[in-house]
Amino acid sequence: MKNQSSIVLGTWSWGTGAVGGDQVFGNHVGVEELKPVFDEAMKNGLNLWDSAVVYGMGASENVLAAFTKTCCREEVKISTKFTPQIASDTENPVADMLAGSLARFDTDYIDIYWVHNPADVERWTPYMAALVKSGKVKHIGVSNHNLAQIKRAEEILSAEGIHISAVQNHYSLLYRSSERAGILDYCRENGIDFWSYMVLEQGALSGKYDTQHPLPKGSQRGDTYNPMLPQIEKLVAAMRTVGDRYGISPAQVALAWAIAKGTTPIIGVTKVTQVQEAAQAASIVLTEEEIRTLEASAESSGVDTRGSWEMPMI
Repeated sequence: MKNQSSIVLGTWSWGTGAVGGDQVFGNHVGVEELKPVFDEAMKNGLNLWDSAVVYGMGASENVLAAFTKTCCREEVKISTKFTPQIASDTENPVADMLAGSLARFDTDYIDIYWVHNPADVERWTPYMAALVKSGKVKHIGVSNHNLAQIKRAEEILSAEGIHISAVQNHYSLLYRSSERAGILDYCRENGIDFWSYMVLEQGALSGKYDTQHPLPKGSQRGDTYNPMLPQIEKLVAAMRTVGDRYGISPAQVALAWAIAKGTTPIIGVTKVTQVQEAAQAASIVLTEEEIRTLEASAESSGVDTRGSWEMPMI
């Protein structure tokens, strides 16, 4: 699936509820606050939106759907996910979870549907081919899979004449395990898009937070990243130095870096300015020397930002 835009807009922090915006991010944003954000994105040609049933247990999808329903369906691209951990005990839990998403979005199809994490590649992957054949799903993606699991999923799907269109893994300056594991190379060699999520490490690399200005206390991201801020500050300073050459922020440098590495970054947006900055970052081309400087600074931080839900890629 070749994207119309070089950046995906993420909606994990939209809405409230279990594993949702308030719990994970310390946010409380809904339709009223986010309508201008959606409109600004579409105006800038950023029309690819990523969600999941598990984000607020349908809350994120509901907020996004309030906007996508007002668009011509072909003008907006919807990405959402099957999450094995919340699968129902039914004959076809994948089709059942998809049916819920289709109902919330009031659409006949999802542009790209993901197996959110491997859990059991042999069990869950075979369900996906029938969804493409039915027309309810246009493209298949796999998320949080290691290289062996990606290859096995592709074997299962290709036997049905279907192929993996995209891989979505945690990938940032601070967490390059998919690159080191050869996943980026595999995707490049096989025409598969690589979507890098948590490029900003839930805001820790945005330039907005430091030891004097920590992430929201009591939120999951605050608990995770605030202890790391002393080690991360030098990297953010290096990102700021690079950004100053282009008149952009550390957050925009992180996006430009991810694009330079051949990936499609997912940026969570809750403000109009974040959309505008994302659009600007897509036009920035970093030099090889700048990329090396940033990666060396990240390496020296010595932090491990692998999420509790992630398996090691190497």
